[in-house]
Amino acid sequence: MKKNNQIKCVKFVESSPMLLWEGYKFISNRGRKLRTDIFETRIMGKKVICIRGSEAAEVFYDERRFKRKGAAPKRVQKTLTGENGVQGLDGAEHSQRKMMFLSIMNSANLELLQRILLKQWEISSRRWERKKQILLFDEMQELLCKAACQWAGVPLKKCEIKLRADDLGKMVDGFGGIGPRYWEGKCARKRTEAWIKDIIEQIRSHKLHPRIGSAAYIIAWHYNLTGELLSSQIAAVELINIIRPITAIATYVTFGAHAMYTHPVCRKKLQSMGERYVDMFVQEVRRYYPFTPFVGALVKKSFFWKNHLFKKGTLVLLDVYGIDHDPRIWDWPNEFRPERFFDRAKEPYEFIPQGGGDASKGHRCAGEIVTI
Repeated sequence: MKKNNQIKCVKFVESSPMLLWEGYKFISNRGRKLRTDIFETRIMGKKVICIRGSEAAEVFYDERRFKRKGAAPKRVQKTLTGENGVQGLDGAEHSQRKMMFLSIMNSANLELLQRILLKQWEISSRRWERKKQILLFDEMQELLCKAACQWAGVPLKKCEIKLRADDLGKMVDGFGGIGPRYWEGKCARKRTEAWIKDIIEQIRSHKLHPRIGSAAYIIAWHYNLTGELLSSQIAAVELINIIRPITAIATYVTFGAHAMYTHPVCRKKLQSMGERYVDMFVQEVRRYYPFTPFVGALVKKSFFWKNHLFKKGTLVLLDVYGIDHDPRIWDWPNEFRPERFFDRAKEPYEFIPQGGGDASKGHRCAGEIVTI
């Protein structure tokens, strides 16, 4: 019989106030204080187990032990992910939907996206040169939104670029907010889903003809496991799952600009050392700057890990930000050092800004290569 050690608990009835106050560092802070990689607490009145470290990540991404369906709070689905999208699926249904996304991320499509992005960058940079100053994040949101829609086969009028880009950004910003931020994100998703749902229906009625092989074409004509087309609502959610993450790369671009400003030596190396250093710099931006605080899943069936019982149905949160700043994995984790990625082996559970494990099979982001 396996020994069931008592999981340490945070000595508060409710940890939501601390989570809001400490943000990305909440799980790491509590884990260090309790001297454990596993602890129990309550968030929004619900009992959760928080885990941290690369070993925890390997367990968390084991499809035999965890499921995603039902794990994401409604507030996340109403803003960031949408309902019934790939992030909340499991088993064969998830595998089939994931293959749909991977088929979009083929080499020809990625090369096309790169060409579109470079063209949009050239157009925008000429306009920026005529201005005294720009708000980089806002400019990048619009640039990336235009590029994403053009690449995906989503028609976008010039007069609606700002609205659509802002709405895609608000969905990302809103899921972690309370009050007005959350409601803006929720309203933004409603508007965006209505817009994209109409596009899906126009494609299916042959009023729109996106490029064969584009995201809009593939998703509009994707059949589920029962041999039926995805509902236009779910197809809209999945097409948004293409254009929203690309638009959200504006955050990483802005972080990259901040890194160049605060680390002028890195800026000089970017100019002189070629693609190898650019790749190291990009990876360090993804590691160092905050993007995803944690991810959640439900225990699929009861199991023991490190002599602790994880009961079926329990919500478990994995400390993503903490793993990317774990001193057991990274030397000087709170310093910006691109060189740490020189010849570093690709470990699937030690560097997880966009999920862990195998992107072709599990819940690692299929579009991670687009970000890079």
